[in-house]
Amino acid sequence: MSNTIFNLPRIYISAAHKSSGKTTLSIGLCAALSQRSLKVQAFKKGPDYIDPLWLAQASGRPCHNLDFNTMSHEEIVRDLVRYGQDADINIIEGNLGLYDGVALDGSDSNAAVAKLTKSPVILVINSQGVTRGVAPLLMGYQHFDTDINIAGVIYNLSVGGRHEDKLRAVTEEYTDIPVLGVVKRNTLLAVDERHLGLKPSNEGKGAEEKIAQIASIVSESIDIDHILEISQSAPSINIENKASKPLQIVLTEQSPKKPIKKIRLGICEDSAFGFYYASDKLALETAGAELVPFSAISDEKLPDDIDALFIGGGFPETHMQELGSNGSMRKSIYDAIESGLPSYAECGGLMYLSQTLRWNGQSEPMVGIIPAVALMHDKPQGRGYVKLEETSAMPWPILGDKTESKMISAHEFHYSSVDDITAMESKGCFAYKVHRGYGITGEYDGWVYKNLLANYSHMRDTDSCPWASRFIAFVKDCNKDKNI
Repeated sequence: MSNTIFNLPRIYISAAHKSSGKTTLSIGLCAALSQRSLKVQAFKKGPDYIDPLWLAQASGRPCHNLDFNTMSHEEIVRDLVRYGQDADINIIEGNLGLYDGVALDGSDSNAAVAKLTKSPVILVINSQGVTRGVAPLLMGYQHFDTDINIAGVIYNLSVGGRHEDKLRAVTEEYTDIPVLGVVKRNTLLAVDERHLGLKPSNEGKGAEEKIAQIASIVSESIDIDHILEISQSAPSINIENKASKPLQIVLTEQSPKKPIKKIRLGICEDSAFGFYYASDKLALETAGAELVPFSAISDEKLPDDIDALFIGGGFPETHMQELGSNGSMRKSIYDAIESGLPSYAECGGLMYLSQTLRWNGQSEPMVGIIPAVALMHDKPQGRGYVKLEETSAMPWPILGDKTESKMISAHEFHYSSVDDITAMESKGCFAYKVHRGYGITGEYDGWVYKNLLANYSHMRDTDSCPWASRFIAFVKDCNKDKNI
């Protein structure tokens, strides 16, 4: 075995607590740096679809997730290098606060990711209503874990020049942390929110203008040259080359020697359905899929000659009238699934495949393949990490062996539930037993009917859960007669 050394310019954007403005400032930094013709690679800590959509649009490159729940330590470092090795700067945006996480010992916290990746931390502090009080906060964060390199602080939401002067003077008096910027309170920095966080950037046409506004404010308020210097100071990363998994295969995409006929995978991508991990789409392509995008809102029917269907998560409830009025697309999907088209749906996709979607006293017809009504609630019905165990009904076993019993780590984000479990059990069966989380019934997730699998849980293609290659293998098996 040997080691390969990578010099990866990088910073880790974190905060003292949630709602400090780190996502907005990360978006602005990505855009401002990209405007300098720099290659900017963004990463997001934890399971998240919405922030990565914004970060991807701001940086001009797909944003990738780093998550202890679904990835090993080796995978996190490997993906950081894989996707960021050609970038001029890598920006990792944390979730929650620097030391926050599920585990009491902090082993899954932002600080743990920063240590694992040896990334300098830039702390974003919500400065509303505080001046001298930032000193004990910063000193505490420095001394709580001395292995964390807090390389700078950005004060957000200040109220004016006097406030800024005090923040800078207090920081200089009591700490050695450089102040990288003070961002004044500004309504132009606000991004619309809804029940799962920021409104996704793929909805509407205002995202590009909003990103430009944020980038302008960030450029005026933050010392970007100093941030670039900090990123260049990040220690090198060593990756061990294992004989069983050569580094060049892990870090670069290699073309097959012989042309292989691709699986045409129809993937629903529009303002209603946009929750797809960038690495999962790459995994599907690597497994042999040609991704064929379509819109459930504006297209009349599924793309021609597709071999499989994938409908991910999103916000069908905010587009229910458009989805409901597109009867030709609903019929096209219904007929395809009834005819045995290999299909996969997650969360919002499951809702769309139900008979009816109800929200705020309104109802709209959906595809109707799932014999239940999807009901939106005021509070989450399932939110957070889940642990699943495959049942014998799983049509394309992720573990490869239906007799093997292991836990699958995934996550769920849904304010909806389905109302007729009895009818679903009569028509189909369930692919997963839920050991943590809620899923569809509280006990089971992953409804199976013919060649359809639909679940509330969101999967991530990782070493322990290579769902993309299993799904494509299943699709190929279902299309034997086409010699795929």
